[in-house]
Amino acid sequence: MTRPNAASGGDREREAIMPVLYVCSLAEVARHAEALRPAHMVSLLGEEAFPQTPQGIAVAQHLRLRVHDIAEPAEGYIAPGDEHIRELIDFGRAWDRASPVIVHCFAGISRSTAAALTLMALHNPGREASAARLLRERARHAQPNRRMIAIADRLLGADGRLVDAVAGIGPGDFVNGGHLVELPAKLP
Repeated sequence: MTRPNAASGGDREREAIMPVLYVCSLAEVARHAEALRPAHMVSLLGEEAFPQTPQGIAVAQHLRLRVHDIAEPAEGYIAPGDEHIRELIDFGRAWDRASPVIVHCFAGISRSTAAALTLMALHNPGREASAARLLRERARHAQPNRRMIAIADRLLGADGRLVDAVAGIGPGDFVNGGHLVELPAKLP
């Protein structure tokens, strides 16, 4: 999958590039970062080592969140908390949306889809249900981490709309790792 293309050749004016979020797994992030050339990256991992910041991404534009993919606190694990989701929201607010963001977790199924949906909700207030439906349409495997979604809903002041939107799309299809998903940051 390639990044939306600007018009090329002659005197044509460059078309505006739609701000894009890409979601993938840890195993695929280096390959996709090289091909897509995002300027920002979000890594959500538990015990795994964070990948090196890809060439072309400033270290300050690589958000690293150490969280496990759990819905309830458990001894020995880092449950997603307010501080993690606040960092994600602040990152999303600072993003100029002029270049793509690549978001990954270990499998590209739960934490990364929750983070991408949070960023979509941030930039499309009141359209949480549309954002969740688009996520399901493009990622049959998506199973957004419900703890992350509940925290994002509260911090974004969505009044339950984000939680309801995720409940409304139901569970994802079982896969052993996600595939590259392209999502618009701003819904049409």
